Amino acid sequence: MTSMALIAGLEAANAGRASVISALLIAAVADNLTDSLSVHMYQESEHFERKDAFVGTLTNFATRLVVCLSFVIIVVSIPSRMAMVAGMAWGLSLLAILTYILARQRQVSILSEVTKHLGVALLVIAVSRVVGQWIAMHVF
Repeated sequence: MTSMALIAGLEAANAGRASVISALLIAAVADNLTDSLSVHMYQESEHFERKDAFVGTLTNFATRLVVCLSFVIIVVSIPSRMAMVAGMAWGLSLLAILTYILARQRQVSILSEVTKHLGVALLVIAVSRVVGQWIAMHVF
Protein backbone atom coordinates (compact mmCIF):
# COMPACT_ATOMS: atom_id res chain seq x y z
CA MET A 1 0.00 0.00 0.00
CA THR A 2 2.88 2.35 0.69
CA SER A 3 3.97 2.36 -2.96
CA MET A 4 0.44 2.98 -4.22
CA ALA A 5 -0.03 5.80 -1.70
CA LEU A 6 3.26 7.42 -2.70
CA ILE A 7 2.47 7.25 -6.40
CA ALA A 8 -1.07 8.58 -5.93
CA GLY A 9 -0.11 11.36 -3.53
CA LEU A 10 2.94 12.54 -5.40
CA GLU A 11 1.11 12.48 -8.73
CA ALA A 12 -1.65 14.60 -7.19
CA ALA A 13 1.02 17.01 -5.91
CA ASN A 14 2.41 17.27 -9.46
CA ALA A 15 5.74 15.81 -8.36
CA GLY A 16 8.17 14.91 -11.09
CA ARG A 17 9.14 11.40 -12.07
CA ALA A 18 12.48 11.69 -10.23
CA SER A 19 10.67 12.59 -7.00
CA VAL A 20 8.31 9.64 -7.31
CA ILE A 21 11.15 7.23 -8.05
CA SER A 22 13.20 8.63 -5.15
CA ALA A 23 10.28 8.25 -2.76
CA LEU A 24 9.67 4.68 -3.90
CA LEU A 25 13.33 3.75 -3.49
CA ILE A 26 13.53 5.38 -0.07
CA ALA A 27 10.42 3.45 0.98
CA ALA A 28 11.87 0.27 -0.54
CA VAL A 29 14.83 0.57 1.82
CA ALA A 30 13.78 2.56 4.90
CA ASP A 31 10.17 1.41 5.28
CA ASN A 32 11.09 -2.17 4.50
CA LEU A 33 14.00 -2.20 6.94
CA THR A 34 11.74 -0.80 9.66
CA ASP A 35 9.01 -3.36 8.98
CA SER A 36 11.51 -6.20 8.75
CA LEU A 37 13.04 -5.18 12.07
CA SER A 38 9.55 -5.14 13.61
CA VAL A 39 8.87 -8.63 12.27
CA HIS A 40 12.22 -9.80 13.60
CA MET A 41 11.59 -8.35 17.06
CA TYR A 42 8.15 -9.99 17.14
CA GLN A 43 9.65 -13.33 16.15
CA GLU A 44 12.27 -13.03 18.86
CA SER A 45 9.59 -12.15 21.44
CA GLU A 46 7.72 -15.30 20.41
CA HIS A 47 10.94 -17.31 20.91
CA PHE A 48 11.32 -18.36 17.28
CA GLU A 49 14.50 -20.27 16.55
CA ARG A 50 17.28 -17.77 15.85
CA LYS A 51 17.79 -19.09 12.30
CA ASP A 52 14.05 -19.08 11.52
CA ALA A 53 13.71 -15.50 12.75
CA PHE A 54 16.67 -14.40 10.64
CA VAL A 55 15.39 -16.18 7.51
CA GLY A 56 11.91 -14.72 8.07
CA THR A 57 13.36 -11.23 8.41
CA LEU A 58 15.43 -11.56 5.23
CA THR A 59 12.55 -13.09 3.31
CA ASN A 60 10.21 -10.30 4.40
CA PHE A 61 12.71 -7.63 3.37
CA ALA A 62 13.56 -9.23 0.01
CA THR A 63 9.93 -9.79 -0.94
CA ARG A 64 8.89 -6.25 -0.06
CA LEU A 65 11.94 -4.87 -1.88
CA VAL A 66 11.04 -6.75 -5.07
CA VAL A 67 7.42 -5.55 -4.88
CA CYS A 68 8.58 -1.96 -4.33
CA LEU A 69 10.98 -2.21 -7.25
CA SER A 70 8.15 -3.44 -9.47
CA PHE A 71 6.44 -0.08 -8.86
CA VAL A 72 9.68 1.71 -9.75
CA ILE A 73 9.73 -0.19 -13.05
CA ILE A 74 6.16 0.92 -13.74
CA VAL A 75 6.99 4.58 -13.03
CA VAL A 76 10.19 4.45 -15.12
CA SER A 77 8.62 2.72 -18.13
CA ILE A 78 5.16 4.34 -18.41
CA PRO A 79 4.20 8.02 -18.83
CA SER A 80 3.28 9.73 -15.52
CA ARG A 81 -0.54 9.71 -15.55
CA MET A 82 -0.69 6.21 -16.97
CA ALA A 83 1.95 5.05 -14.48
CA MET A 84 -0.34 6.04 -11.64
CA VAL A 85 -3.23 4.04 -13.10
CA ALA A 86 -0.97 1.08 -13.88
CA GLY A 87 0.57 1.25 -10.39
CA MET A 88 -2.85 1.26 -8.75
CA ALA A 89 -4.02 -1.66 -10.90
CA TRP A 90 -0.83 -3.62 -10.14
CA GLY A 91 -0.94 -2.92 -6.40
CA LEU A 92 -4.65 -3.64 -6.00
CA SER A 93 -4.23 -6.86 -8.00
CA LEU A 94 -1.35 -8.00 -5.80
CA LEU A 95 -3.34 -7.17 -2.68
CA ALA A 96 -6.41 -9.03 -3.94
CA ILE A 97 -4.38 -12.11 -4.89
CA LEU A 98 -2.52 -12.24 -1.58
CA THR A 99 -5.74 -11.70 0.35
CA TYR A 100 -7.42 -14.49 -1.64
CA ILE A 101 -4.59 -16.91 -0.85
CA LEU A 102 -4.59 -16.04 2.86
CA ALA A 103 -8.38 -16.20 3.15
CA ARG A 104 -8.39 -19.67 1.59
CA GLN A 105 -5.65 -20.84 3.97
CA ARG A 106 -7.52 -19.43 6.97
CA GLN A 107 -10.83 -20.79 5.65
CA VAL A 108 -12.64 -17.47 6.01
CA SER A 109 -14.89 -15.61 3.59
CA ILE A 110 -12.79 -14.70 0.57
CA LEU A 111 -15.19 -12.02 -0.62
CA SER A 112 -15.34 -10.39 2.80
CA GLU A 113 -11.55 -10.35 3.23
CA VAL A 114 -10.84 -9.07 -0.29
CA THR A 115 -13.51 -6.38 0.09
CA LYS A 116 -12.09 -5.22 3.44
CA HIS A 117 -8.51 -5.11 2.24
CA LEU A 118 -9.28 -3.39 -1.05
CA GLY A 119 -11.53 -0.93 0.81
CA VAL A 120 -8.70 0.03 3.15
CA ALA A 121 -6.29 0.33 0.22
CA LEU A 122 -8.69 2.59 -1.69
CA LEU A 123 -9.14 4.74 1.41
CA VAL A 124 -5.35 5.07 1.81
CA ILE A 125 -5.01 5.98 -1.88
CA ALA A 126 -7.82 8.55 -1.64
CA VAL A 127 -6.33 10.18 1.46
CA SER A 128 -2.90 10.26 -0.20
CA ARG A 129 -4.37 11.98 -3.25
CA VAL A 130 -6.14 14.55 -1.06
CA VAL A 131 -2.89 15.29 0.78
CA GLY A 132 -1.06 15.59 -2.55
CA GLN A 133 -3.71 17.94 -3.94
CA TRP A 134 -3.59 20.05 -0.77
CA ILE A 135 0.19 20.29 -1.07
CA ALA A 136 -0.07 21.30 -4.74
CA MET A 137 -2.58 24.04 -3.88
CA HIS A 138 -0.95 25.44 -0.74
CA VAL A 139 2.75 24.75 -0.75
CA PHE A 140 3.91 25.46 -4.28
